[in-house]
Amino acid sequence: MTLKTAATTLFCAVTMLLPIQAQVKKGTYIPNEEIMAYLNRVEGVPVADQQVRAVDMGKSNIALGVVYRGKLPAPKPGTVAVHHKVSEVYHIIDGTATLMVGADIVGVKERPADDRAVRMLNGPGGNGESIRNGVSYNLKAGDVVFIPAGVGHLYTKIDDHIRYIMVRIDPDKVAPLKDEAASKEELRTGANKSR
Repeated sequence: MTLKTAATTLFCAVTMLLPIQAQVKKGTYIPNEEIMAYLNRVEGVPVADQQVRAVDMGKSNIALGVVYRGKLPAPKPGTVAVHHKVSEVYHIIDGTATLMVGADIVGVKERPADDRAVRMLNGPGGNGESIRNGVSYNLKAGDVVFIPAGVGHLYTKIDDHIRYIMVRIDPDKVAPLKDEAASKEELRTGANKSR
């Protein structure tokens, strides 16, 4: 290998890595208008979980999503969600609901690999029938809930609606990244409006 070939190879390798390092070394800003655009386009849809950004933060990917859920007098069968590798943090924007969390999940069935939530949002996981010995939280605007990977979660009641920002912590990097350009394109085309 000549010096020129080695230098060219090194230059190409460094150039390919720059976008990854640049994303880690700079901040990511998401204006309120973009978050509200996601929320406003799904109002009235029973459930809409939308990824706004997913960023490589070095040792982990972090994603920001927004969720709208409509009125729910009682839980539907098989709606306990569990994510095996991704933890979530909810910050309630508005609305009220009761959320149950717990690790003892009854009747878990794995989601198929081609499920939208598995592919795009939170990686491998499943749905269960109920949670044994769970803890319930009455959520309202301003509240925050941490849900570690492997812990089931289920809305047992939603009074009228609930809207929240969701932060997904993805240390195994199982979900795809999503940048500002992809977010703007999704908003422009109206893609991925519901679960």
